[in-house]
This record gives sequence, C-alpha cells and structure tokens, in this order.
Amino acid sequence: MASIHTTKPRSRLGRVALLLLAISCLFTGIWGGLLRVPLRLPLPVDHANWISFHGPMMVCGFLGTVISLERAVGLRALWTFLAPLCACVGGGALAAGVLAPWPRWLLIAASGVYVAVTVRILQIQPNLSNTVMGLGAVAWTVGNLLWALGQSIPQVVLWWLTFLLLVIVAERLELSRFQKPSPLARPWLVVALVWLGIGLVLGGAVPRTGGLVTGAGLLVLAGWLLRFDLAWRTIRHPGLPRFMAICLLSGHAWLTLTGILIALRWPQSSGVSYDATLHSFFLGFVFSMIFGHAPVIFPAVLGLPVQYRWTAYVPLVALHLSLGVRLWGDLAGRADWRGWGAAGNAVAVGLFLLNMALGFVLAGAAALRMQRRRRRQTGAAAG
Repeated sequence: MASIHTTKPRSRLGRVALLLLAISCLFTGIWGGLLRVPLRLPLPVDHANWISFHGPMMVCGFLGTVISLERAVGLRALWTFLAPLCACVGGGALAAGVLAPWPRWLLIAASGVYVAVTVRILQIQPNLSNTVMGLGAVAWTVGNLLWALGQSIPQVVLWWLTFLLLVIVAERLELSRFQKPSPLARPWLVVALVWLGIGLVLGGAVPRTGGLVTGAGLLVLAGWLLRFDLAWRTIRHPGLPRFMAICLLSGHAWLTLTGILIALRWPQSSGVSYDATLHSFFLGFVFSMIFGHAPVIFPAVLGLPVQYRWTAYVPLVALHLSLGVRLWGDLAGRADWRGWGAAGNAVAVGLFLLNMALGFVLAGAAALRMQRRRRRQTGAAAG
C-alpha cells in the first residue's frame, strides 16, 4: 500500500483522475440499470450503451479500474498503471456511446496487464492468496475475450463474477493469516476453487450442468468465508473494525443466496430470475465488500486520510433494505417493487460516495487544524 504521507502530488493527481473516470463508469452504469427496470421516472438517456452495457461498465470500467489501480499503487511500477488506464478508457468509451470493437479490446488489454501484475506479485510473494488473485485476473481476461469474440453478456457474466469473487477471497485469505490456522481451511478452499472452475468450463458446453456445478462452488466458497473470515473476531471491536466486519458478513450471506439461485435457475439471459441472481452478487456481495473496504483502500490509493463516522451505516442499511425489496419484487412478480428497489440501490451507492467524500473533507480539516496547532506551539516555544 502507498503511504498517505509520502505520496507525491503529481502521482496523487493521476490516481484521482483514474478514480474519477472509474466513478463516471459507475454513474452511467447505475443510470443504465435504472433504465432497465420499470420505473416511472423521467430519466433521460443519450444512447443505448447505458442500457445494453450496464454490466460491463460496472464490472470492467468501474471495478476493474479500482482493483487494478490498488495493485498498481502497491507495486509502484509505472507499467502497472496501464491496467487501470485501459480499463477506465475502455469503460468510458462504452459510456460515451462507442459501438466500435476497440473498447472491448482495451478491456482485454487491461485484464492482460492485470494478469502480468499478479504474476509479478506472485514472484515477489508466492503464496495461496496471491495465486487466487491471479486466477481471478485470468477469469476477467477470459470473460473479456469471450465478449470481444461475440458471446453475449449472459454467456460471459459468470467469468466476470468469478473475477470479483476471487479478488475478494484472496483479500480475506491474506488477512486470515492473523488468526490461528485451521487444518480444514486450505483443502476446503482448494476444493471450492476446483469445483468452481469445473462449473465455468462445463457452462460453455452444458449450460444447465455448468450452472448447477458453479452454484455449488459458490456455496462452498461462501461456506469457507463464513467459517474462516477474520470478521468474526473484528466484529467484537467498536468503530471501523465492527463496521467492516458487518459489511463482510452480510456480503457473505448475499453470496450464499447467489449460489443457491445459480444452482437452481441458471442459465438465464433476462427476466426476473436473471436480475435477482446477478444483483444478489454484484450489489449484495460486491458492494458490501466495497462499503467495508473503502475506508482502508481509498486512502491508500489516493494518499489522503479519511475519517470514519457512524454515518457509514446509513448507505449499508439502505443497500440491504432496497436490495431486499428488489429481490422480493423479482421473485414475487412485483415489477413496481423491483423498480423502487433498484432506485433504492442507486440512492445507497450515492449515499456511500457522499459519506466517503465527507470523510475525506473532515480528515483534511482535522489535519489542517493539527498543523496550525503545531505551528502555534512551535512559535510559542521559539518565543
């Protein structure tokens, strides 16, 4: 991780620019998602990409940029920043309405560089968590390549899902070293990863069987996270550690539901089951992880301090409640509930970004007050 106190202003400016481009993909992706549900709101749209490529803008343009940017900051090598640059430019081109093939190939370049980044990290620190992270990078590349070669988003989305899942599993596995190791942890994880890989490969030839095996693999991974996650210890500590733990454990519950839905109802290409399955993962699981890790990751990436406040619970509660409304609308055939649940999802993400911005402002103000106090004390001592 980059030090908050040693980050050069020029380097920080470049990171902020990449992050802002990623957030623009997030905004357009959310906007496109709202246009896909039955909401009676006057939502303007510039072009169909916001609707058609809602998923790729969120997964590749936003999450791919943020994840690869974090790793690039950690390695501090200029070439590693090609991954987030290609990801945010490719995602931004989709958001801008480009229909040509080149944005998809930029996303392949982004994931390809990210694979090289994970290889470099493995060379520096060969261990299981970095291996899992590398497998996630490969899954992202496979998904991007299949999409560029003409497969539809429903045909490749499980590869993108695996990318994000393995990145998160790698993070939690890395932190698990701070607790007493269990003899069951490693074999359990390896079996789950093999099971998941078999499901993904089978899905290309036998979609129903592949969905059943993939869903079972997700359930085994969810069980591993629920059993061995460090969050069960950190939830006992007040403040930020407890907030992060609640985010993580609630996210694992959404992952469990995702595994059940995929095992029972995959393959899907549209409709309410498709909506429920994907959003239980991408919103319930992934955004719970984002909400929980953001107070640590964003300061490290930007080189700026952030202040944690209890208000962080507001977007988290809004996310879970609105997602519950959305999935109830999906599974009960209530289109109005689905639409308002989706609107609540967008509000929750907006509240999260506002709370993070407020945390940066408050931390910056506190740092300025401390500097002024030190100057006054220095002046008084000199006098």
